[in-house]
Amino acid sequence: MTEQTFDETKNVQEQKEQEVEDPELHSLLVPNAEDLPLIPPSATESNFVSYFAPDFMKPGHDQYVYRHPNGLCVIGLAATHVAFKEEGGITAIDFNVGKSDRSGVKVTGKRKRNAQHLESNSALCKVCTKDATYIVRCCVKGSLLEVNDRLIKQPELLNSAADREGYIAIIMPKPADWLKVKDSLLGLEEYKKLREVL
Repeated sequence: MTEQTFDETKNVQEQKEQEVEDPELHSLLVPNAEDLPLIPPSATESNFVSYFAPDFMKPGHDQYVYRHPNGLCVIGLAATHVAFKEEGGITAIDFNVGKSDRSGVKVTGKRKRNAQHLESNSALCKVCTKDATYIVRCCVKGSLLEVNDRLIKQPELLNSAADREGYIAIIMPKPADWLKVKDSLLGLEEYKKLREVL
């Protein structure tokens, strides 16, 4: 090792030692355990911004739109949706709406070939309870990339984990379309106040 390289290495080590002594930096690197939340945030809370469409097209039809920084939107039923208030909860889900079966969509490639282009009021699926059927809508104008076909065999996922494994579909809106619809949606805190949810 040359003398110059040795000096550079020594300087870097001294710099690191000084950085750790900086109290502001130290507090960022080693947070105070008392300031940490009791329950760590879920992957949804960490990676998505939550929006809600209360009473979407019909009273009690509350839906969520989780938006990822890459622009993808995950659509599903909010916990306050009227279907969850029915005795026995949701018993079945049908992606065959009108002229097309949404579960048959297979999107391929970078350009998302075969994606269905849907309006915000387009039907995604029907969820069924013992006594009623409810239509779930897109909420966002965009390309349908995927539906959660796991729900066909396991509709109970909607009752137990509607905000995670029980999501309905993934939509990719154009940035301009997202900006148009964003103002009509509520943020998490506004939604909690509206529905008096803790």
